[in-house]
Amino acid sequence: MNIGILGGGQLGRMLALAGVPLGARFRFLEPRSPAPVDSIGQVVRAEYDDAAALERFREGLDVVSYEFENVPDASARYLAEVIEVFPPPAALEFARDRANEKRGFGRLDVPVPPWRSVDSLEDLRRGVSELGVPAVLKTRRLGYDGKGQFVLTSHDDVARAWEDLGSSPLVLEGFVDFDRELSIVGVRARDGSTAFYPLVENTHRSGVLVRTEAPAEGVSAGLQAAAEAYIGAIMESLDYVGVLALELFEVDGGLLANEVAPRVHNSGHWTQDGADTCQFENHVRALMNLPIGSTAARGYSVMLNLLGALPPLGAVAAEPLTHLHLYDKAPRPGRKIGHINVVGPDRAEVSQTAARLEALFPPESGPA
Repeated sequence: MNIGILGGGQLGRMLALAGVPLGARFRFLEPRSPAPVDSIGQVVRAEYDDAAALERFREGLDVVSYEFENVPDASARYLAEVIEVFPPPAALEFARDRANEKRGFGRLDVPVPPWRSVDSLEDLRRGVSELGVPAVLKTRRLGYDGKGQFVLTSHDDVARAWEDLGSSPLVLEGFVDFDRELSIVGVRARDGSTAFYPLVENTHRSGVLVRTEAPAEGVSAGLQAAAEAYIGAIMESLDYVGVLALELFEVDGGLLANEVAPRVHNSGHWTQDGADTCQFENHVRALMNLPIGSTAARGYSVMLNLLGALPPLGAVAAEPLTHLHLYDKAPRPGRKIGHINVVGPDRAEVSQTAARLEALFPPESGPA
């Protein structure tokens, strides 16, 4: 099968690495050069809204997917008219706008923290008055990894927050005193069958994921079932095909939805070495109309993101239980350039190994 991927970053790279053993061939539409996919498949080097490039890109493909949710609306709709696109464009529309996403959660009875839509300085003042501080002001579109956000810690921050972000439509989110950040990754096949990976615990620094522990410790069967019900309802409502991730807050034994990602996700990278079938292979399986693979965890895993700079690779490779994944990206401050999966049958041993690895990291790559 010939698969087209909109985007040529590390997620596209890992999709192709998982799909080639299944007999899939890949083509990417990617404006940047160099890109992590350059050595993996064909690359059409152009902007995502280049009409002529879209024609070249789709020629001979059987299906199109994407590695990020900021694909231009017109491009996604055009491709869906001439070729199957999975996940469907409706999933992009659901996830790319935070206000639409939260309204969608509400329609599906997926609980969320308190929030307000903000289109003016007066809206922001009213929202802060109603929700209190601290609160987080976010752009409705294009924010990721902590970008496009302003944390208000007092009412005096209102004017500065508006000055920083007021040129875009916004949402204001009330502060959530959560116990921990969790996420769940699910996959839905073309026939509507679903499978879910176990809930994982995530640690962020400045809005960027630095560590995932899988499965999350102390998760009850009820909490896992609730997470599966929420993500399952979202996928069903969108007639979804492929992998989807749902970020959650655990609060007093319950769950609140933070945001959804209609694609393979950083918090699912542990599955490459710590699950029977990784998220990337399962996404490709869904695209190819193959049965979904087992999502069971193989023991315990810790995923560590490598940000900005690499630790000594020899020392990393010398550690037991470790699996190194590099993205063929030049180091620069704040950039995700790889990750390490630590996988083993004993949670304590996995945790100790991860701690030794973290001690090797340059300051920017260390834990929060």
